[in-house]
Amino acid sequence: MSRWLSMLSLALLLPLIVWSKANDSKDHEREGRRSCIDYKILNIGAIIDFHSLIGMEQKIAMEVAIKDVNSILSCSKLVLNFNDSHRNPSSMVAADLANSKKVQAIIGTKLDGATLVNEILQSSKEIPIISLTSSSEIRQIPLPNFIQIGNDITLNLQCIAAIICEFNWRKVTAIYEHDNGFTSYDSDILTKLSYSLSHVNSEIENYVAFPSVDTLLDPKTAIEHELKKLKNKSYNRVFLILQSSLEFATILFEKANQMGLMEKGSVWIITDDIASHLDSLDYSSVTFNMQGVIGCKTSFVELSQTFKRFKFAFRREFGLEYPEEEIENPHPSLSALRAYDAIWIIAHALRKSQSQGNFSMEELSKNVVATNHEGLSGKIIFKDGKLLEPATFKIVNVIGRSYNELAYWSPESGFSENLVNQISPSSASASTSGRVLLSNANWPGGSKSVPKGWVYNNEGRRSVKIGVPAGDPCPQFVNVSYDQRLNQTHITGFSIHVFEAVVKHLPYQLPYDLVPFYGSYDDIVVQVNNKVKSSLVHSIPDRSKETWMFMEAFTKDMWLLMAAMHMFISFVIWLIEREHNSELKGFGTMLWFSVTTLFFVHREPVKSNLARAVLAPWLFAILIVTTCFTASLSSMMTVSQLEPSVPDIQTLLRTNAIVGCNKNTFLVHYLVNELKFKPENVKGFESISDFPRAFEKKEIVAAFTIAPHAEVFLATHCKGYIKAGPTLKLGGLGFAFPKGSALSIDISRATLKAIESGEVQKLEEEMLSKTTCGSPNSNIIQNVELGPQPFFGLFGICGGIAVFGLLVSMAPLIGKKGKGFINYLEGTSSLLQIGLGKIKSCVSKNLSKYIASAPIQDENKNLEDVSNKMEQNVVNIELPITTHHHL
Repeated sequence: MSRWLSMLSLALLLPLIVWSKANDSKDHEREGRRSCIDYKILNIGAIIDFHSLIGMEQKIAMEVAIKDVNSILSCSKLVLNFNDSHRNPSSMVAADLANSKKVQAIIGTKLDGATLVNEILQSSKEIPIISLTSSSEIRQIPLPNFIQIGNDITLNLQCIAAIICEFNWRKVTAIYEHDNGFTSYDSDILTKLSYSLSHVNSEIENYVAFPSVDTLLDPKTAIEHELKKLKNKSYNRVFLILQSSLEFATILFEKANQMGLMEKGSVWIITDDIASHLDSLDYSSVTFNMQGVIGCKTSFVELSQTFKRFKFAFRREFGLEYPEEEIENPHPSLSALRAYDAIWIIAHALRKSQSQGNFSMEELSKNVVATNHEGLSGKIIFKDGKLLEPATFKIVNVIGRSYNELAYWSPESGFSENLVNQISPSSASASTSGRVLLSNANWPGGSKSVPKGWVYNNEGRRSVKIGVPAGDPCPQFVNVSYDQRLNQTHITGFSIHVFEAVVKHLPYQLPYDLVPFYGSYDDIVVQVNNKVKSSLVHSIPDRSKETWMFMEAFTKDMWLLMAAMHMFISFVIWLIEREHNSELKGFGTMLWFSVTTLFFVHREPVKSNLARAVLAPWLFAILIVTTCFTASLSSMMTVSQLEPSVPDIQTLLRTNAIVGCNKNTFLVHYLVNELKFKPENVKGFESISDFPRAFEKKEIVAAFTIAPHAEVFLATHCKGYIKAGPTLKLGGLGFAFPKGSALSIDISRATLKAIESGEVQKLEEEMLSKTTCGSPNSNIIQNVELGPQPFFGLFGICGGIAVFGLLVSMAPLIGKKGKGFINYLEGTSSLLQIGLGKIKSCVSKNLSKYIASAPIQDENKNLEDVSNKMEQNVVNIELPITTHHHL
């Protein structure tokens, strides 16, 4: 009984306590009003969608902010007036609030600047308006008090473009939701996306604009219908969700997963609209329908004490107000942080206005625009109504129950591994490739390998049609024939075999049908909206000679070396023979001997064995060199490598010559429009096999055709024709695809593999082997001049023997000259001996004279003087003798 009485008394006391605290709060407020000279109550109009998860988070965040702000404001108070924007234009609601003067500030999520300009009265434009979402409007909004706390969507699109660039995806499909209640950039977002993609060599192939999910009677059916049309329309599998509500994104990924658009080969990228709310999504939708999705999520600091306190209060209030949402641990999204910061922007502006002692709406708006403080969502400074500091994005990858953070990206630093390198790029040791940082991503379908970004799906499709020129001028390349008995068209040839080899190297099965096209090359290329041009050469008959061709048999070095060796050896033989052979005494005789030796017709006899030893190996060397010269010159004269009768295109133009070409190719237009041939001087032929007849009848002087056809023509007609003049490089033979076709990249890679494996070379050799002459290159001896390298050994032997003969012949002359030099030295020695004798005699006489005249006591002194004078005399005598000797 006492237990129940205590509980009853507690129940009675609790309202009294609450009432008492409420009265205390009211008393405190009254006391604050009395203590403040100018107490202000500021009404804030908040426009959010109460029916969306984001709107619920924003409402809770603003209520938490109001409590925090009012707890520290002493002479003012902020009061929130919520307005539901569900199915109501937020901009119209904002305009009504401003015009009615019921609020002194407005915060909203779907505020279009153009609408506000038109709807708000001039007298009400001083009210500060804060948009929680960004706008992509290119034009400047003429509302000085309209600011956007959301990031510029352009940065988000640049981040997506950077990811696309790293993986070389050339086509994307854009998906966005019209009028979704949280963004206001429908009109410009595709333009900005296209601009960002153009910088990374990519483009928008398809885009799908869905109506707002709130306006659809059956959203799931409508979204499924549009996705099915998109799937059957395009092979592209790189999907970008540019703007979307969470409700729309949840349904979209559910249907995409069911329709097989989340399988291997697909790519899904989400913007900050969805990526920043991944923590708020239901577990089942994340796990089952968004696996492998890549997103760009705005980065903010989550470790500060302010954020932790807000997160705690947010979770408590959200759980109490929305228990039906059944979110286990509600996490404040970026939208909630921005809503919280928006309240603090107004609070800081109000406090600053009151501290200046001149509160007015104009002053409040001015301080709102001049805000500069650190908020939960980041640094808040405005310029031209938008955040000044660009955001840094986390690249997140949905996997399992949550997501992984792969890298960071910012417009200044690009990709980096951590946030420290983004804040201080100079601290990073080296820039890391985005592809390396994103290599750990898990892609749709559970794939670890980078998706191609397109999928060939033959379900409900016909085979790919491959157009083949039926009137190809060279049947060896493409030959189209019709079998009337079987009622079938057969298409064969080198080009067909190459295409079949390339298709075998594709990483998937490509069903195709070869369809003959009866028209010109230009016509068939127009069918795929592209142009393919090939190398161009011209062929003409070979009828000319070259005047100084014999000089090309040897290189210049070879000619100079031969002349030097021949003159040296002839000189050595002449030096040896001139003393004993009367027929080889004169210098002119030596020159004539050197000439006749070349042709083995010299009549002067060689008598010395030493001269014969020098001459014999040189005659053998002359024989070898002469034989090689004859062989080289003969090959140059007999093989068709000579200058043609018409050397170049300028000669054809100058002589007004008539030329031929394949009329079904681009050559007719090229010769007339580019090379400036007169149209009447260009004659078209159906096939290259018509050229010989035209040459024989002198209908044409030269023929132009593409390089591969020229090879076949020369291999078929072995004699009488030659490729002449420069080859005009206009591209190369290949396969034409529509511009931006996903097949073109895979076909290019497969073609490279077929070439590297040698299959194309084998097919070419097989084709040319069936012609009359075989490969034209195998029958052509290249005009390679002979150099001295092959003869170095032979010349070394001849030169060595010649040097030895020169030394032997010089030995007697050196001996005679040496004996005369010895006699000269002996005569010089005799003169020196005579001079020394005269010096000795003179010294003796002077010494005796000084000794006889000097006193005894000064004997030692006199001896020293005599000795010194003697030395002086010796010096004085020696110098004239030495000088005389040299003279």
